[in-house]
Amino acid sequence: MLLTRLLTLLAVLSLSALEPSQNQRRITAVPNSCPVTRPEDQPFVPPLPYPAKPSVDQFWFGTDRLWTALPTTGTWRLGHYTSDDPTFRQKLPFWRQRYDPHAEPRPNLTVSGRRIDSQAGPLQSDGKGVGSWTKRDQFIMTGINFPTTGCWEITGGYENDELTFVVWVTP
Repeated sequence: MLLTRLLTLLAVLSLSALEPSQNQRRITAVPNSCPVTRPEDQPFVPPLPYPAKPSVDQFWFGTDRLWTALPTTGTWRLGHYTSDDPTFRQKLPFWRQRYDPHAEPRPNLTVSGRRIDSQAGPLQSDGKGVGSWTKRDQFIMTGINFPTTGCWEITGGYENDELTFVVWVTP
């Protein structure tokens, strides 16, 4: 009986330790000084056959020449790619009307970024991107690594088209 009570108490204490404190919650909120890209009043809708809306809690951002899905909160909560990697990793898909991953498996996508609220090292990108697809969709996938959390401006480029947005990166 005593063992059961101790185990229950230990479980409750363990779960409460996972709850972020008030200070941690404030730190992860997007500060007013970070002009994150938000959904517009007239949202971008990709041309057919692409879906009119992306996944839950995301919105489309861009033009029919180049677009991506961004979080409605403006925040990416990221972790490390591996336990010994100090950077924060995000997979970043881009779409383009009539993009064919079979014809161009290694598209010439460029991604760059800079932290706009403080000094930081450069954003790291996986390079050109990889042609990717699902049963209903074709897109360009790349990975990016942030050296620090904070307010980041990111620019993706493909051929003569560029797309720039701002996100708040937090652990």
